[in-house]
Amino acid sequence: LRKIAANATRALLLFVGLLMALSAAGIDLTALSVFGGAIGVGLGFGLQKLASNYVSGFVVLAERSLRIGDLVKVDNFEGRITDINTRATIIRAANGRESIVPNELLITQRVENASQTDPSLQLSTVVQVAYGTDILSLRPKLLDALGSIERVMKDEKHRAVVHLSNFAADGLELTVWYWVPDPLNGQSNLRSEVNLAILAVLDAEGIEIPFPQRVLRRVPPAHKPPSA
Repeated sequence: LRKIAANATRALLLFVGLLMALSAAGIDLTALSVFGGAIGVGLGFGLQKLASNYVSGFVVLAERSLRIGDLVKVDNFEGRITDINTRATIIRAANGRESIVPNELLITQRVENASQTDPSLQLSTVVQVAYGTDILSLRPKLLDALGSIERVMKDEKHRAVVHLSNFAADGLELTVWYWVPDPLNGQSNLRSEVNLAILAVLDAEGIEIPFPQRVLRRVPPAHKPPSA
């Protein structure tokens, strides 16, 4: 609401200030009305995109579909909304890069909002274990390791799970799903903690993480007939 009021007041003051400046300069405003229709049509075509961005900015603010602080993904760029201006929206990624997105794109394209209704976010990590591993006894140990990490959510709705997701060529593929309540505080650092906890469990249980192996064999040269 503050952004709407500030943007509307700024546009109104600019318009009033322009009229007062023209009047103070001695320009008869009534004379401009003759050319008002033609100028309005020309500006309408020339500034169509700019006007669309301005209107889209007010629509976004009025609907509250996007708010400052939301974690969004627009056109394969993911980050946190830091400001919503009348023409564009500023999105800042976790690595410090900022994207200036025209407000029209927020209306006409699909926008992923990860924190509109629920700020929690689900993450996953994939690990392979050797064939023959007792998966049924390994799963609760992995879940206990995840439960010891502070930022991993532990309520019934957002509890972590371990799935046997694939029978890969080199081993059994396990996918570990878990939830983070505050993705704005970083995702890669939490993912690293989870991976270290999983690695510690596998090392403690003596479970091997398979990797592709190649065997090279020396082929003897083909037999050549004796020369005449």
